[in-house]
Amino acid sequence: MWRSAPPFGELLAGCQRSAVHLEMRDHYDDPDEAPRVAAWTAGHRPDPSADRSTWWRPWLDMVAETVARGVVIRRARIVSEPVSDYTRYLYDGTFTNVAAGEQIRWLPRRKASDLALPGNDYWAFDGQLVRFGYFSGEGTYLGDDVTDEPHVAKLCADAFEAVWERATPHEEYRI
Repeated sequence: MWRSAPPFGELLAGCQRSAVHLEMRDHYDDPDEAPRVAAWTAGHRPDPSADRSTWWRPWLDMVAETVARGVVIRRARIVSEPVSDYTRYLYDGTFTNVAAGEQIRWLPRRKASDLALPGNDYWAFDGQLVRFGYFSGEGTYLGDDVTDEPHVAKLCADAFEAVWERATPHEEYRI
C-alpha cells in the first residue's frame, strides 16, 4: 500500500535491523543545508578533530542512536564524474556520517548503466518498507511516499545490493 510518509525519525526509530539509502542525484537544494553549502563554497571545511557538536545535528545524533541499538545503516551514492561541486561538498563532510556509524559507498554513474534502478532516491527499512523522496529538476525536495508492497521492497533491496557490491567504500573513493 502507498501512503504519505510519516516523519523520517519515526521510520528510523521503528527500524530493527537495517536502513539503506540510495542517492542518485548530483545536486540537492535543501534550504536547511544552504548555510553549510555556502560556508563550504567560501572555503570552510568540517574539521575531523573538532568537537562533534559542531557537526550536522540532529541527523548525526539520530544515526548514532540507531546504530547503537544494532541497526546497520548503509548509504550508496551514484555520482557523475567528474563530480559536481555539490558532490564535492558531500564528500568533504561524509566523514561525519561515518563517525556516527553509517557505512557509505560511492559508485560512478558510468558503472551503474546495466543495473535496474528505481526512478527515485529512497530509504528502505528492514527490507520491507520503502520511503521514496521526490525532487524537482533543480534538486528541490517535493515530498515523499512510503510503501510496503513486497515487489517494490524487493526491487529496492536488489537495486541497493547491486549498487553496494560495485561501489567503492568512502575510505577508498577519491574525487
